[in-house]
Amino acid sequence: MSSKIKLLELFPLIEKSSIEDIKKFQEEKLQKLLQYLESNSTFYQKLFKENNIHITDIQTLEDLQKIPTTSKNDIQENNDDFFCIPQNKIVDYSTTSGTLGDPVTFGLSDADLERLAYNEAISFACAGIQKGDVVQMITTIDKRFMAGLAYFLGLRKMGASVVRMGPGIPELQWDSIFRYQPKYLITVPSFLLKMIDYAEKHGIDYKNSSVYGAVCIGESIKNQDFTDNILSQKIKEKWNIQLYSTYASTEMSTAFTECEHQIGGHQHPELIITEILDDEGNAVKDGGSGELTITTLGVEALPLLRFKTGDLVKAHYEPCQCGRKTMRLGPVVGRKQQMIKYKGTTLYPPALNDILNDFEGILCYQIVIQSNEIGLDEIIIKLSTEREDESFEGEVRDHFRAKLRVSPKIEMVNFDILSKTVFNPNSRKPITFIDLR
Repeated sequence: MSSKIKLLELFPLIEKSSIEDIKKFQEEKLQKLLQYLESNSTFYQKLFKENNIHITDIQTLEDLQKIPTTSKNDIQENNDDFFCIPQNKIVDYSTTSGTLGDPVTFGLSDADLERLAYNEAISFACAGIQKGDVVQMITTIDKRFMAGLAYFLGLRKMGASVVRMGPGIPELQWDSIFRYQPKYLITVPSFLLKMIDYAEKHGIDYKNSSVYGAVCIGESIKNQDFTDNILSQKIKEKWNIQLYSTYASTEMSTAFTECEHQIGGHQHPELIITEILDDEGNAVKDGGSGELTITTLGVEALPLLRFKTGDLVKAHYEPCQCGRKTMRLGPVVGRKQQMIKYKGTTLYPPALNDILNDFEGILCYQIVIQSNEIGLDEIIIKLSTEREDESFEGEVRDHFRAKLRVSPKIEMVNFDILSKTVFNPNSRKPITFIDLR
């Protein structure tokens, strides 16, 4: 009986409900959140007062438009005012990864950790992970990052077994795989290429390992039409495993993970309200891309209302074959603040990553954007390669020109030097993009 309840919990009924029922359900949750913020959040009390907002006027999801959005800037400048609970109720501190600007402190209560575990459990269940499966975490669980802790709590909650390997060191990863027989890995996808490379050089029979699939974090593995991008193609050409996208952030405390049909990350309506907004703050038309703006549900310590994530995404609303009727998020198009204007062309880093992943022989790379003396964006691509011929640099430049109509500056850098910058031990993701503007 209990296992049935467990299974049901991991595929919440609300996700199979009609769009109308989901909307109604979320509107009830929204009422509770607004009351909570009005009673406990110094920041939102002030926001409501300054903008003459009466929470009783906010009845529907559409009414959210009456409330101004919140940005990361707001949290950076008023971090303490966002907390809704006293310090002695905080049991865990996390910070955002700080890719743009100063990191922001997030505190979690006991209830928030429980919510986080539930979120990851239902997200991993989306990707097919079940009770009793062994999962190897190739990601950090320390350094104030929320993600690793969330994965651990979620796997524990659903009854999976966890191998906490941490990032890097292919040799130890393979040792663990053959020792503990994990079915799934949680990893940055580009690291899978490093593991494959190590296995091939050391005669490891990786194609006959226990690994069935990998939940991929930190990097995109899909094009906008959900076909495999270059990175996932390169992995799958060598190693025939399932790759699942997941997308989350510290601010959201909620993940969007693909199911077995792999056509976007499913929204969990009991945990988050999503809006996709254009530059003027209006909801984009179906099929358009815009900035993901979120309202967290059920967060106790630091709930957010209409928080602009900075990520440009496209939402998909048609029901999925898995039975979930929830909205799905496509791959991130790019970060709003990372838009590059280059000689009349608008670009985002993921498009540059795809070009570089297309090349054989690149060991690692880093894209640097800076302003030149006349204030225009300049793209510098730092590359380490195993190829020794001088024509390689020209080939990369020509490829960029053909695909994106841009001709970046190419700098060849020794692998030992560049890899230390890209795979910084203080970062949970490879630092492949630096914005110096």
